[in-house]
Parts: sequence; structure tokens; C-alpha cells
Amino acid sequence: MLVQDPKAVRTLLTRYATLRIAQARRESPGATRELAEVGQALCALTGATTVEDAVAAADALLDAATAPSGDDEGLPLAV
Repeated sequence: MLVQDPKAVRTLLTRYATLRIAQARRESPGATRELAEVGQALCALTGATTVEDAVAAADALLDAATAPSGDDEGLPLAV
């Protein structure tokens, strides 16, 4: 199984959220197209079939990437 790059996941989620906010303020055909493209990219990245599932999967990936592994006992990297 491929491990997704948290930075790429975060970038797509941020872009998706930004476009959703822009669409809520004022719809535009360009933003609608880009929102669809970003949604498809999230689906491809996470293996989900719907954007809603892709966003949930991306959130879970980021949570897992930032969760302590247990080896560091919760200590920051720079002590």
C-alpha cells in the first residue's frame, strides 16, 4: 500500500476548503471546475469514490501522520 505524503494531502485539503468557501461567497464557473478537479485529485489520492469520503480519508491520513508513534512518549522532536 502506498503511503500518502502528508504535505500533498494537506495542500489538496486546503485548496478544496478554499474553493468551497469561494463558491459559497460567489459562484463562478472557473472555481466550479477547479473544485471538481481538486475533488477528483483527493479521490485519486485516497482511493475514495466520493469527495465526502475522500475528505474524511484525507483527514484520517493527516491525523495518523501527526499522531505520536509511542516511541517518543509525546516529546517534541527538538527537546
